[in-house]
Amino acid sequence: MDEDLRREILLDNYQNPKNKETVNDERYLKVNSNNESCIDNIDIFCLYEDGIIKDIKFDGEACAISTSSTSIMIKNLIGKTKEEAEYYIQNFENMVNEEEYNEDILNEGLAYSEIYKQSNRKHCALLPYIGIKKILEKLEK
Repeated sequence: MDEDLRREILLDNYQNPKNKETVNDERYLKVNSNNESCIDNIDIFCLYEDGIIKDIKFDGEACAISTSSTSIMIKNLIGKTKEEAEYYIQNFENMVNEEEYNEDILNEGLAYSEIYKQSNRKHCALLPYIGIKKILEKLEK
């Protein structure tokens, strides 16, 4: 992915994030994901029904990297089963950590393929994934 496209994807998802809103619906599971070293502090809400992630929303304050990463994650996880979501998350994490990954499934997530070059920003990109993994763990119980 070239640098201009990467920048365009990140900026668009920061300025126009998917599903950024508070949820007051008890059907949604909620977790908080934050970064103690900066302002990133988001609540993630997930509606999981009939074995499918039906909806994900988020709210809070976060940098451009965390906000855009959250928006991209949401687009890629809605409509997936728990197992499909876990596969996507594992591949995103592998990419960020410079490990082998399946680029064919990451879509706009590929905009973070070089985030490892800024090691202090890796946590920003992974923040929503830390939160959604907590929700997926709750589903097992």
